[in-house]
Amino acid sequence: MASSTLSLIYSNRPQQLTQVVATMIVALGPLATGLGKGYSSPALASMQIPPTVNGTQDFSITTEQGSWIASLSLLGAFFGGIPGGLAMRFGRKSVLAVVALPFALSWFLTVFASSVYMVYASSFMCGICSAIVSLVTPVYISEIAHPEIRGCLCSVAKLTANIGMLLSFLLGVYLDWRQLAMVASVAPALLFLALMLIPETPSYLLYQGRDEDAATSLSWLRGGLDVTQELDTMRANIDAMREDSEITCYREWRRDLIKPVLITCGLMIFQKFSGANAFNFYAVPILKEAFVGINPYSAAVVVILLQILAGMVSSVLIDTVGRLPLLIVSNLLMSAALAGFGTFLYITEGEGVTTAAGLDWIPLTCALIFQVAFALGISPIAWIYIGELFPLKHRGLGAIANSVSYACSFASVKTFVDFQILLGLHGAFWLYAGISVIGLLFTVALVPETKGRGLQEMQEKYTPKEKYTPIYDELGTHNKLIP
Repeated sequence: MASSTLSLIYSNRPQQLTQVVATMIVALGPLATGLGKGYSSPALASMQIPPTVNGTQDFSITTEQGSWIASLSLLGAFFGGIPGGLAMRFGRKSVLAVVALPFALSWFLTVFASSVYMVYASSFMCGICSAIVSLVTPVYISEIAHPEIRGCLCSVAKLTANIGMLLSFLLGVYLDWRQLAMVASVAPALLFLALMLIPETPSYLLYQGRDEDAATSLSWLRGGLDVTQELDTMRANIDAMREDSEITCYREWRRDLIKPVLITCGLMIFQKFSGANAFNFYAVPILKEAFVGINPYSAAVVVILLQILAGMVSSVLIDTVGRLPLLIVSNLLMSAALAGFGTFLYITEGEGVTTAAGLDWIPLTCALIFQVAFALGISPIAWIYIGELFPLKHRGLGAIANSVSYACSFASVKTFVDFQILLGLHGAFWLYAGISVIGLLFTVALVPETKGRGLQEMQEKYTPKEKYTPIYDELGTHNKLIP
């Protein structure tokens, strides 16, 4: 999957092996969401074949119905975000297990669909399940991972989502929409079964007062090493949380949680309106307009492959270079690439020039730089911050950023065509470049570096000093921590 992940497995530090195994298992969830994200592009073409031509289907769809099939998953994801956050009070692993089975079964509505309305229902339900999985997975990983490798392991979730999308693109060449839906149902079914092999997160178990289960879980995750000190640290932090009154909780909303909500929601807005969503959903039409001598379908596959490779590199850089430098470089490169792509389109459109095949390398280079920059920085890191910035007892509030993400996804995909009509294709990409510049300013002004820091340590940044409790953090260094 990624060389960094394999190096963890074969390292001389066996305590990391079980953390990698647990991460790989829960990463089946993002793989399932990636399969769903990539499903509509190849499936809609076979759905539009008339029934008289393809005897395996009872109906065909119109272009308008196809647009609803593609977008209803995003709408379902929006409605799934907040319930997913509330459900986390019942456990991270438990929520994933409860969602995995209906996630798999919802695909069977498409497999056995006798009307387009069954496909609508399947798309909407898959969207709800995808949102919950996308929210809970990074929280689970961040709570089981040692700070030294947490960023690397969290990036695996985004990587497997890209792999799932690529698999849908590739399998869609050979399978019709029913067969592809059957394949998509396999990943959540495997997730449901594999979750039986891994424990609930120690943080959650301690918060529920299940100390023995927490000790067993943490010992398994650390490869059987002595976890007494780490467990005592976690227990002390959680005990401090329980001492807070209802009035303090209200004060926390005003002083402790606003900034994490603002940062995570802001990153999601800039991630979704950077143009990446529009590019992924309309890759072939966009590339058709930009290229002359390059097959746009082949170019789209190359772009997805490059996203995966960039995700592998990102999994290494996140814990070596850090989150903040990657975000800054990502926004800089995205802004330049989008502006360059738009300028190329403007010159070739505005001057009435027929683009020579020899110049195809210009828009191709811009598109590849944009996708690499997106996959290296804001794409995985925005999700990592959801699992890192919120206090343990309020970590379900990451659902707000999750819902904002899917609302913006829905809006960005729906508005791309409007932007193209209003501003021209070049103007739409200039607009996205401007949004990326604003995202750069937002990152520099507000986003903190979390590389190598314990989850409790990072809360110091957002909590009033009078509430600090002097204890030891996950790394064993003295620090003033808060609930």
